[in-house]
Amino acid sequence: MRLDKFLKINRIIKRRTLAKDAIDKGFVLKNGKKAKPSSEVNYGDEIQINFANRTIVIKVIENMEVEVIREEKSDN
Repeated sequence: MRLDKFLKINRIIKRRTLAKDAIDKGFVLKNGKKAKPSSEVNYGDEIQINFANRTIVIKVIENMEVEVIREEKSDN
């Protein structure tokens, strides 16, 4: 499944177009590297999403579900 679609289906980002924009701008890392919206998501992948006020790190588990590994809130 595409990374942008995965983020939308799992309700991490509200719309696929917003997910695509976030990925293109470098706010989303897949396994520690900059990703493309069309990148395939596989079991065991670690995805880091950098929002304006927080950072979430998730791991893809069975059935394309997610497990939150770490969530950090910034003081800004």
